[in-house]
Amino acid sequence: MISFLVSLVVLLIGFFTYGHITEKVFGPDGRKTPAVEINDGVDCVPIKTWKALLIQLLNIAGTGPIFGALMGACFGPVVFLWIVFGSILGGAVHDYMCGMISERNQGASIAELSGIYLGKPALYIMRIFSILLLLLTGTVFVTSPAALISSLIPNFLNKTFWIVVILIYYVLATLLPVDKVIGKLYPVFGVILIIMAVSIAGGIIFLPQYNIPEITLSNLHPDNLPVWPFMFVTVACGAISGFHATQSPMMSKCIMNEKNGRTVFYGAMIIESVIALIWAAAGVAFYGGTHMLQDALSNLGQSGTVYQISKDMLGDIGGFLAIIGVVVCPITSGDTAFRSARLILAEWTKLDQKKIKFRLLITLPLLGISAVLTQLDFNVLWRYFSWSNQTLAMIALWVSTSYLLKTHKNKLASLITALPATFMTAVSVTYILVAQEGFKLSTKFGYPAGIAAAATAFVIYAVILAKSGKQTDT
Repeated sequence: MISFLVSLVVLLIGFFTYGHITEKVFGPDGRKTPAVEINDGVDCVPIKTWKALLIQLLNIAGTGPIFGALMGACFGPVVFLWIVFGSILGGAVHDYMCGMISERNQGASIAELSGIYLGKPALYIMRIFSILLLLLTGTVFVTSPAALISSLIPNFLNKTFWIVVILIYYVLATLLPVDKVIGKLYPVFGVILIIMAVSIAGGIIFLPQYNIPEITLSNLHPDNLPVWPFMFVTVACGAISGFHATQSPMMSKCIMNEKNGRTVFYGAMIIESVIALIWAAAGVAFYGGTHMLQDALSNLGQSGTVYQISKDMLGDIGGFLAIIGVVVCPITSGDTAFRSARLILAEWTKLDQKKIKFRLLITLPLLGISAVLTQLDFNVLWRYFSWSNQTLAMIALWVSTSYLLKTHKNKLASLITALPATFMTAVSVTYILVAQEGFKLSTKFGYPAGIAAAATAFVIYAVILAKSGKQTDT
C-alpha cells in the first residue's frame, strides 16, 4: 500500500518539478497559436484549457492504461517504477514536446515534423508508419469496447452489432468539426473516467480484503516473466506511448496560449499514468498475486477481468460506473485515431479539409479497412500495436531531440529527449528481434543487438551535438 501511495505522490511532484523543467527547456512565449491564427472552424478551433486537458486525456487514454496496466502488473511491483519514472522522464516529456513542436509548425502531424527535422526519407516512412499505427489503434479501440459492451447486454446485441455502432460513431467524430462532437462530449466523458479511477482506487485502499504488494528487492518481479524488453512494450500508454505523438498535434491546433501546453500535454500524461497505476495495483490486489492475475487474463480476457474487478469490488452501481469509464476510454481514443489518420492523409494529398466531400473521401476507406481488421485476433493486434506504438515513441523523441538541437541555444538541453529516445531505441529494437511476432531470435543475440543499436543512435547524437556546439561557438 505504501509503495502505491508514494507512487501517486511522486507522479504529482513530477508534474510540478520535471514538468516545469521540460517547459523551461522548450520556452513557451506569447506568439499566436494555430487556434487563433488559422481558426478554420474544423480542426483549428480555440478550446478552453480545462476542456483541452480532458480532450487530450481521452484522446491518449484508450484501453492502454487499463488493459496494458493489468497485463503489466503480471510482471510484479516493478511495473510501478516503470509507470512512474517512465511517465515523468519519458512519456510526459514526449507528449509535451510533440504537442508544442506541432503548435510551432501550424499543427503539423508527427509525420510532417519528422520530415522537417529528420529529413525527407523520415517523412515518407513516418507517413506510412503513422497511418498503419493509427489503423491498428483504431481497430483495437473498436474491438475492445465492443467486446465489453456485448458482455453486459442480451445475446442478440452481440459484439458484431456493437462494432458496427462504434464504427458509425467514428464516421461522425472523424468528419465533424472538433468542437461539435469531441469538444462537447469529451469533458463529460472525462469526468466519468476520473470517477471510475477514483472509485477503483477507493476500493483497493479502503476495503480491508485487498492488499497491494510493496516494492522490495525480493518481490520486484516474479521469475516467470522476463521484464526486458517485454514489460516496457506491454505497459505502453501508462508510461510512454508513440500513439500520443499522433494525438498531441490535434490539441496543438486548439490551445489558445503556448503557456497552457504543460497543463494540457504534460498534465494529461500524468493523469493517464495515475489511471494505469490504479489498475496495475487493482489487478494484483484483487486476485491476490501475479500468477492469479495471469490466470484471470487467460481465462476471462482483458474485458472480462476488468468487469469482474469492477463489479465485485464496487457492487452493481459502482461497477456500472467503472465499466462506463472503461468503455469510454477506447472509444474516445479510437475516434481521434481515425481523425489523426485523416489529417495525416490530408497533409499528404493536399486535400482541403474544409470541404466535407474530401473528408469523406479519406475517412470512409480508413474505416472500411478497420472493419476488416476487426476480424483478426485481438491479442495479435495488441502485440503489433504495442511494438509499433513504442517504435513511434522512439522516433518522436528523436524528432524532438533534433528540434532542440536546431533551435535551442543550449544544445545540452536536448538531453531531456535524447536520453529517453536512446532507452526506447533499445526497447524497440530488442523487442522486435526476440518477440514471437518479430524475428524470434535468441536473447543471447537480441539483447546485445538492441543495446548496440541504442548505443549507436546515442553516439550519432553525441557527434551531432558536438558539431552543433562548435557551430554555436563560432
